[in-house]
Amino acid sequence: MKDKVAIITGATSGIGRATARIFAKAGMSVMLAARRENLLKELADSLLSDGLKADYSVCDVTVESQVRSMVEKTVEKFGRLDYAFNNAGIMPDDIETAELPTVEFDKVINANLRSVFMCMKYELAQILKNGSSGGAIVNNSSIGGIIGVPGRAAYHASKHGVIGLTKCAALEYATRNIRINAVCPATIKTPMVEKMMASGAITNIVEPIGRMGRPEEVGETVLWLCGPGASFITGQSIPVDGGYTIQ
Repeated sequence: MKDKVAIITGATSGIGRATARIFAKAGMSVMLAARRENLLKELADSLLSDGLKADYSVCDVTVESQVRSMVEKTVEKFGRLDYAFNNAGIMPDDIETAELPTVEFDKVINANLRSVFMCMKYELAQILKNGSSGGAIVNNSSIGGIIGVPGRAAYHASKHGVIGLTKCAALEYATRNIRINAVCPATIKTPMVEKMMASGAITNIVEPIGRMGRPEEVGETVLWLCGPGASFITGQSIPVDGGYTIQ
């Protein structure tokens, strides 16, 4: 995977940040994408100071023009696009369906599902230009794309949608050397989760493996799904959940 080029959205924190460093250490040129420029610059500077290859694009993935510019900037900077990890998303507070404001439902779908569609739209158009060398895309769903939990209708609907989008696109591009998969993390020890635990929004985290997951464990799975070791895998949704969904 050395000298390949990857985009990572939601790159400044948690799973995205860990994956960015893992990809860069694997020898790739990494385009970091997120909304907060100060954090993007800090991460890019850190990677560059370690002798790794990175740049950043300020991008709100809910805005199509910014998504298009992110992909264009990647190709202008590094000459091509081989991989993408569509990771950006939001986790809303729990609320029962009958009390869920429509505007809040739309906000979650827009951030977690529509954004993945728009990213894939422009990423695929570029990866297709690689011809026989192809590429790979990994979308970040969740165990919320596999199971249901009371109070999380909007979030789980969006994450189920990511899996459906992944399956359909995987079938569309399977014969054109582009593999598309999803990862489905359980509760991962990220700043967002730690904040929710402190507020009481998340309690009782018990996985069969006996601990929360680490962002790097998701990042290593994403790296594997993009790499040659997963060359016969497409359209799959891989739980990274410490055994949660097998109970």
